[in-house]
Formats: sequence, structure tokens, C-alpha cells
Amino acid sequence: MPLSASLKKGLSFPAIAAPMFLVSGPELVISTCKSGMIGTFPALNQRTSEGYAQWLTEIKSALTPDDAAFGVNLIVHNTNTRLMADLQITVDHKVPLVITSLGAVKDVVDAVHSYGGVVFHDVINARHAKKAAEAGVDGLILVAAGAGGHAGNQHPFALINEIKSFFSGTIILSGAISTGRDVAASLMAGADLAYMGTRFIATTEARADAAYKDMLVDTSAKDITYTDAISGINANFLTPSLIANGLDPAAAKDPHHTIDMAHELNSEAKAWKTVWSAGQGVGSIFDILPVAELVARLKGEFTTAIADFSTRTI
Repeated sequence: MPLSASLKKGLSFPAIAAPMFLVSGPELVISTCKSGMIGTFPALNQRTSEGYAQWLTEIKSALTPDDAAFGVNLIVHNTNTRLMADLQITVDHKVPLVITSLGAVKDVVDAVHSYGGVVFHDVINARHAKKAAEAGVDGLILVAAGAGGHAGNQHPFALINEIKSFFSGTIILSGAISTGRDVAASLMAGADLAYMGTRFIATTEARADAAYKDMLVDTSAKDITYTDAISGINANFLTPSLIANGLDPAAAKDPHHTIDMAHELNSEAKAWKTVWSAGQGVGSIFDILPVAELVARLKGEFTTAIADFSTRTI
């Protein structure tokens, strides 16, 4: 299914800057949208629903009709006590794109559709994708192996081919996408949009600690640990940040071992603040740039990749 007209508006690069916990804020969203990419943030990055509403007002006031659309991430899970309040604020502000996680619920989808909004849902396998499709989502974000944060373990080709066999909506591919060439490859594989997270942590507008950004520049794929020991759900983390917090990466990879984060780091919130997430694409990150410069580079790499492919004879 073609991308909706509301999301095509102002879009000059076929990608979304993913909503990242504790990292994405209004500055990152606004700069991304003004550069021609869809910018997003998690509603829970604001500590209150009132603060969330203030961020929406700030973002909407800064954007013009020529800029790309923006979106928010809502955690659709019974542990999110703010969901209904945040959903009502989302409806009131007519947020163009809503990304749902940890639950695809038809009532949430219908609420967003009521004002013409679009709903994408992130999935790691076909089973989750079928449930989201039944709930009526407009698009699926395929979080393949190598993605930062909570991620699956399926190869992107396997995941995209399987899901496209039964889903005709918008497909967004995630997983170690760091360059414009990666974005071009994602579209060639069948995606409508690429989903970029880790690369946008290493920007001046990202609300990440300077040491976090520096670690992204200094590491490569070998420095990523995939484990469910931090939050109970499999995710990719920077191994040096695990070590810096006194955690054993080898133990974290052990499926029979669970780190007691409440004991070792006092709270889960502190864990996510000091144990840093990243995808396997860190090996392609060599600098920290303003978003405008990064997107300009991505666009150039994308154009070059397409031109190179069109001249291939085999």
C-alpha cells in the first residue's frame, strides 16, 4: 500500500528517525522533520502527560507545511498507566503518525484513525505482525536482527519476505541501517521506508550523554551484546557500557542467567540511563553531526547508491 498522503508531505528522504527512550526530544524531532525525514519521540520521554502535551505544542509550532510529518511512540501495555491520557492528548493534537509498541489494540488504532492519523506498529516476527494486521494498523515496522534497543533475531530478508506475503500495508525496515546506501538497500528489499535509530543518537540534537555518543563512534558490531537480562526483553546494548556498570557481558548472554537490575543498578530507569543501547550498525558511525548535515549526507549516499546500481550490467 502506498505511503499515505499525510506522511508524504514534506518527505524528501524515505526514512524515519526512530523514537528512542531518553534520547529523542523536540530538538531532534524538529531538526529531522525540517531536513525532510519523519522525526519521532516516545511520549514517555516526558515525565508527565502535561509535559507530553507541551512537547507536542512546541513541535507543531516549530514545523511548517513544507516540513516532513512527525510522530510519537505510545507503549500499549497494561503497565503503562498513562496510555489513555496520552492517547487522548494525541487525538486532541491530531498527531500525524503514531507508533505503537508492546501491544496492537484496535481501540487505539481506531482512535488515531478517527482524525485521519496513521498507525505503525513494531514487530519482530510474523506472529506479532498478523496480530497487528488484525488490529487494523496501517504499517508494520520490522525490527530485524542487529537493531538497537529491543530487537528480534531474524534476518531482514527473511522477515520482510514472510510478512509481505500476507500484509499489504506500509513496510518499514529496521536493523543496522546507518547509511544512505543502507536505506536504498532497504527499499530494494521491498520496504517503503527505512527506520534509523542508533545513527541519530550520534547527533548534536540527541538528548544522549556525550560519553554515549563518543562510544558509538569508538565501537563496532563486535561491541554489541544481545540479551534479555537487562529488561526481560531481548535488546542490543553497547558492551563497554555493560562493563562500565560492573555487568558481565558473557553472563548477560547466558539464557539461564538473569541480572537483578534492581540490586545491581537500583532501578530499571537508572539501568536504561547508564546501560546504553545501540545496534550493530555502529561500525558505520564515525562522527557526531547536526541532524541537517547527517541527513544531507544520507541523501547523497542514497542518490549515489541508486545511480551505481542503475549502471550495473550484472
